Amino acid sequence: PLKASRGAATAVAAKRSVAAKAGSRNFFGAQARSTKDIPFCEGAHSMKIIVTDGYVENPGDLSWAPLEALGEVTYYDRIGLTDEDETIRRIGDAEIAVINKAPVTRKVIDSCPNLKLITVLATGYNVVDVAYAKEKGIPVCNVPNYGGYSVSQFTIALMLEACLHIGHHDRTVHEGKWQNSPDWCYWDYPLIELAGKTFGLLGCGRIGIHTAEAAKGLGMHVIAYNRSQSQAAKDLGVEFVDLDGLFARSDVLALQMPLADFNVGIINKENIAKMKDGVIILNNSRGQMVVEQDLADALNSGKVAFAGLDVVSTEPIRADNPLLTAKNCIITPHMSWGSQGSRQRIMDCTVNNIRAFLSGAPENVVNP
Repeated sequence: PLKASRGAATAVAAKRSVAAKAGSRNFFGAQARSTKDIPFCEGAHSMKIIVTDGYVENPGDLSWAPLEALGEVTYYDRIGLTDEDETIRRIGDAEIAVINKAPVTRKVIDSCPNLKLITVLATGYNVVDVAYAKEKGIPVCNVPNYGGYSVSQFTIALMLEACLHIGHHDRTVHEGKWQNSPDWCYWDYPLIELAGKTFGLLGCGRIGIHTAEAAKGLGMHVIAYNRSQSQAAKDLGVEFVDLDGLFARSDVLALQMPLADFNVGIINKENIAKMKDGVIILNNSRGQMVVEQDLADALNSGKVAFAGLDVVSTEPIRADNPLLTAKNCIITPHMSWGSQGSRQRIMDCTVNNIRAFLSGAPENVVNP
């Protein structure tokens, strides 16, 4: 782990210097952005803050300096996604845990009696037992809005790849097919024009509305199922429908809803049967929403024409995941959220969440 504390600029600089001389990556990243709009809470310097698994949030291109201003910080890069004991060891006697995918279960909470705040470097917080944290008086904070544009543009990229097969045709050109072609152009798959087709959204919140806007820009009609119906989406022209209507009418179905009890396994053989033949399914929300064998069977049969997935049920993906061998299935490694701009907003919001907690007025609390 790396440690830094407020007022320890010399030590931090020394660590940077040593890292540079050794040729290792600079874990602390770039120059810190200003946080002058957030007042510093006196007394925060005594807080022990643990970053249990920070590498994916900051592989070296961001700055942890604003977090370091709040107390004594210890950073860890990675953690086993089910390793409760290691999570306990890392949090130890710290008051604040900054986590990404580290499991914070009842056992972890009971084993870390000094814990006063859990803040998640993400929107989803299913790795935390939020109900038990509430019972113990520990607020859990998340980052509710950071990657709307990044995630929605990735959704559109998956859809365009499904319709145009750009990656495939690029490979065939580099392999020599075009230079040896008897024609001046070719395409190996039918090319799909999206204008006039129906784009269905399972979830139309902060991310979904950006995706809806982009889909409408391509001339598509947008329908959505969401438990609340925002006026902003209606003003954009989104038509809200029930679940069966969403499945039956969508030419393209995109999953953009947080994981909840009702939607675990919602893309299953029964609901796929309600869909149009040749539907395109996109998921960069949560992999647990899909019964993967059912989707693989539908791809292999042709019922589903194409799937574009940025998430799977177990991550990293397992070698025996049936989608790895399914027809017409693109899988990317849970990367749609990861633009530098999105990750900077996560960093900024996380610092704000901790400052708000230290000032006595927690923000973005998911277990009030």
